[in-house]
Amino acid sequence: MRRLVLCVLLLVALVIPAPVKAGLSERDLAAMITPPLQLGTHDSGLPVWTLLDGGGAFIGYVFESRDLAPLPGFSGTPINLMVAMDKTGTFLDVRVLEQNEPVFVDGLGPQPMLEFVRQYRGLSLGNSIKVGGAHDEGRDHSTNTWIDGVTKATASVRIINETVLASALKVARERLAGIAPKPAGRPRADIFRPMSWDELTAAGLIRRLRLTSGEVDAAFAGTPYADHGEGGDAGAVEVDLWVADLGLPLVARNLLTEDTLRRMARHVDAWEEPILVLAEGRYSITGEHFVRNSVPDRLAVRQGAFPVGVRDADVEPELRPGLPRPGEGLILRLDTRLGFDPASPWSLGVRIARSRGPMMAGADRTFTVEVRPPAELYVFPRIEAPAPPWLASWTGRAGEIAALLAFLAGLTVLLALPRRWAARPRLLATLRPAVLAVTLGFVGWYGQGQLSIVNLTALVKTLRGAGGMDFLLYDPFTLILWLYVVPTLVVWGRGTFCGWLCPFGALQDFVGEVARLSRLRQLTIPEALHRRLLGVKYAVLAVLLLAAAVSDTAADRLVEVEPFKTAITLTFLRHWPFVAYAAALLAAGLVVYKGFCRYLCPLGAFLALAGRLRRFDWIARRTECGSPCRLCEGRCRYRAIARDGAVDYGECFQCLDCVAIHDDPKRCVPLVLADRKKKGSGNG
Repeated sequence: MRRLVLCVLLLVALVIPAPVKAGLSERDLAAMITPPLQLGTHDSGLPVWTLLDGGGAFIGYVFESRDLAPLPGFSGTPINLMVAMDKTGTFLDVRVLEQNEPVFVDGLGPQPMLEFVRQYRGLSLGNSIKVGGAHDEGRDHSTNTWIDGVTKATASVRIINETVLASALKVARERLAGIAPKPAGRPRADIFRPMSWDELTAAGLIRRLRLTSGEVDAAFAGTPYADHGEGGDAGAVEVDLWVADLGLPLVARNLLTEDTLRRMARHVDAWEEPILVLAEGRYSITGEHFVRNSVPDRLAVRQGAFPVGVRDADVEPELRPGLPRPGEGLILRLDTRLGFDPASPWSLGVRIARSRGPMMAGADRTFTVEVRPPAELYVFPRIEAPAPPWLASWTGRAGEIAALLAFLAGLTVLLALPRRWAARPRLLATLRPAVLAVTLGFVGWYGQGQLSIVNLTALVKTLRGAGGMDFLLYDPFTLILWLYVVPTLVVWGRGTFCGWLCPFGALQDFVGEVARLSRLRQLTIPEALHRRLLGVKYAVLAVLLLAAAVSDTAADRLVEVEPFKTAITLTFLRHWPFVAYAAALLAAGLVVYKGFCRYLCPLGAFLALAGRLRRFDWIARRTECGSPCRLCEGRCRYRAIARDGAVDYGECFQCLDCVAIHDDPKRCVPLVLADRKKKGSGNG
C-alpha cells in the first residue's frame, strides 16, 4: 500500500505542469532602475532591455537571470536576479527578484543574501570574480576579484555567483563582443633580432597614418568646415602618425633607448599594454591642454566594436640613434583587464575637430589606423573548456572530503562484519557513540552534510520541469552521502543512514542517552497507537511530495516539518519559533526514544520505502526467536522486532543490539538453555 501511494504521487508530479512564471513587466522593471538611468527598449533577439543614461544615450543592458541562466538553487528552483550591466561589462546593479533557498527563506533570513549581491556593483565582467570562504586560501595574493561569501550558505552563494556571471556572459557574447574574458596572446620574449625602422614597418610592426589637408577636407565635405586647412594647400600634411606595440620585445628593444625601457617598466603595470605613438604635422595629436598621465582627448583605441581604456604613461619616449625624430611622442597604457588582447587586431583613432567661432557647435571626424599583430610573435595559451563552477566546492574542501570518505570506509567495514563487532559488547558500546559523535560534529555541524527531504522535493520539481539537481554538485558532503546511502538501501535498508549517518538522528541518540543516565521514565505507547503513529511519517511524505508537484512556495514552507535546518545547518541560530519547535522535538525524545525519527520524519519514510529493495535479511534469527524467546523484542528500543521474532527492516535503525544478543551465550536465551542442557547431560 505504501509503495502504491508513493508511485501515485510521483506520477502526479510528472503529469502536473509547472506554473508559468511571468517575467517583470516593463513598468515594474523601469521602477527598479535608479535615476538618472532609465529603461530603454526590449531587444528583439535576446531577453534583455537596453539601459539609457539621463540624456537617452545607450549605456548598457538590464535583464533577469532566469531568462538567460536558470541555474537551479539549493532548493532545486532557479534563483532569479535583476542584473544591470554597462557596455564595458561593469555591473551597475544586481538585485534579488525571487529565491527559495532554504537558508535564506527562514534560516538566516534574506538580508545576508541582499548584502551579498550588492558586492557586484562596480565589478567588471572582464575580471575573474570568485566567492571567498573559510576554505579559500591566498586571497590577498590572487589575481582574481574576490567577494565575501555567507557562512552556512556556501552552496547557495556559489550558485548565485554562477548565475550572475553565466547570464552576464551570455549577454556579453551576444551583444558586447570582445568584453567577455578570453585567453589573450602573450608576447614571445625569445624572439629578438636587430631590425631597422624600415624593416619594422615592412613587417607590419610599425603602422602609419598619413593625412593631407585635402583628405581631411574631403571627410568634412557637405559641412561648413570642408576647406578649413591652413594656407589652402591641399597637399600639406595634416597628420603623419606612427603607432607600434611596445609590449613586443622585438619592437621595444629596437626602437627605445635603455633608459626609456627602464622608465617604461616603472610606469606601466603588468596588466597594461604599452603603445608608442609618434606624430608630426599641422594637427597636434595631444592638443594644447593635454596633461601628462591623463586620458588623451584626441586619441582612442578600439578592439572589435568596443573602446579600450587608454591613459598616458607619463614617459617621454627617446628613440635610438638614427631613428626618425617626430615632433610629438607618447607612450600610452592600454587596460587589458576588460578583455583587450594585444594579439588580436585593434585600431588607433585620431579625432580631428573643426569649428568656426564660439557660436557654432563645430564638427569632428575620426581617422583610424588598423594594427594587425603577426601571430608568430605571440604565444597563444591552449583554449580549454572552463572548469565547471562547482569544482571549486570540491577542490577547496579536498582534505575534508578525504576525511569523510575515510569515515565512510571505516563505517562500511563495521557494518559489513556486524557479528564480529557485536560479539564484543563493550567495544560496541564505545564504538557506536564515537561514530555518532563524528556524524553529529563533523558530518553535520561542520560539514553541513545533513540529508533532507528538501533533496527529494527538489527532485519532484525537476521531474515537472520547475527545477534541477545541479545544486548537489555545489555541496560535496551531501552528494557523497547520497551516493553512499542509496546502495546501502539495497544491502542493509534504512538503518544505515537513520541509525549511523543522520546528524539529527545522532543528536536524538545522545538525548536518549541523557534520559537513560538520568533515569527518566519512558512513556509507554500502546501497540495499537504505536502502529498508527508509524504511518504518520508516510502521510507527511505524501503531503510534501504532492506540494512539491504543484507549488514551489507551499513545498518550501512545509519542509520545515524537518528540524534539520534549525538544529544542524544553522546550529539553532534562527528565529525563535523554529528553535522552539526543534527543542520541543528533542525534549520529546527524553520520554519517547527517537520519537521524531520513528513517527514523523518524511525522509525516514522515503528511505523505509526505498529500503524494500533490500535483497536479503542480514540480521540472523533462530527458530526460537519470538517463541519462546522474546528477549530481543523487549530490548529493542525502536520496537522493530515483531512478536514472532521477525525484524521489520523498515523500522530498524541498525543499532546492532539484537545482533549482539543473538551471539552472546550469556544473554541469548536459546544459547543459555542449550548450554544448561549440555552441562546437565555432562553431569549426568
